[in-house]
Amino acid sequence: MGNTFGKKLKIMTFGESHGKALGAVIDGVKSNIKISEKDIQKELDKRKPGQSTVTTQRKEQDKVHILSGIFKGRTTGHPICLVVYNKDADSRIYERWKDVFRPGHADFTYLKRYGIHDYRGGGRASGRETVARVAAGAIAKKLTKAKIFAYTIQVGTIKAKKRDLKEIEKNPLRCPDKEAAKRMQREILKIKKQGDSIGGIVEVTIKNCPPGLGNPVFDKLNADLAKAVLSIGAVKGIEFGSGFKAVEMKGSQHNDQLYKKGKIRTRTNNAGGIVAGISNGEDIIFRAAIKPPSSIAKEQLTIDKKGKKVKIKVSGRHDPCLCPRIAPVIEHMTALVLAGAQ
Repeated sequence: MGNTFGKKLKIMTFGESHGKALGAVIDGVKSNIKISEKDIQKELDKRKPGQSTVTTQRKEQDKVHILSGIFKGRTTGHPICLVVYNKDADSRIYERWKDVFRPGHADFTYLKRYGIHDYRGGGRASGRETVARVAAGAIAKKLTKAKIFAYTIQVGTIKAKKRDLKEIEKNPLRCPDKEAAKRMQREILKIKKQGDSIGGIVEVTIKNCPPGLGNPVFDKLNADLAKAVLSIGAVKGIEFGSGFKAVEMKGSQHNDQLYKKGKIRTRTNNAGGIVAGISNGEDIIFRAAIKPPSSIAKEQLTIDKKGKKVKIKVSGRHDPCLCPRIAPVIEHMTALVLAGAQ
């Protein structure tokens, strides 16, 4: 329950942060598509830990292993199983907090839901779970011609002013504004030194998406994208196109007027490339609000399972800001939606 996603293209993910391995089973991929471990690894490397001073220093190579569904470099049309083994998990630091509800974590809610919870790094609720999503999304990328770009446009109050998509992979923030990236990095390191964490905004631009993707009423393309993105633990909100700014606009300002020049286009893109739940051929643009990571070294108040008050400092190797590593996760969840919508 709750571990599968998609209809036409269906994935199931498995594994925990400090378990032996994580992975995904992907069903619905047609045969004879050229895919190698190298293709998947290239995508996984975008989100692996330990890449810079602004991410967790846990050292995981996140090497993918294909167990089924691919023969001699081509898909067979049968379920594809991908596995990534954990190599650098250190569960000892979590033993002292096994009976304590960590603020912002899933300890309390998982215990209430299942009667048991894996306190080692958060178990299934850990951000480490997303490695399986990226592995599955790497397959989905092979099934769509759309080009997906996910990047950081805000950390705390620092905002990117430029959208140079070529700059994304050139800095550790995955920010399309070189100068803003430097300021963001300084801010994150300052917050990290204080034992705290900070949130931000990740924006996605989808190019070359054909018009006509999506279905009316309950299976709108933007609804499917919203579910995919909001299913990522740290995402607290999503907006498309002009988003919440639309409340300040008049209809005459918000409506995207149409014209024809070779093909039908719109003069503006306040809808964010999706109208009535169906893509219109313009760039699809949406933004996701990312909360500050819950694991911080700053002292907080909480209670244990007996209701006793406890002071806690969460030690360990944690991201001070999730934006750089969550951007690839959002990118690949987007690919899964687009591949399943065709």
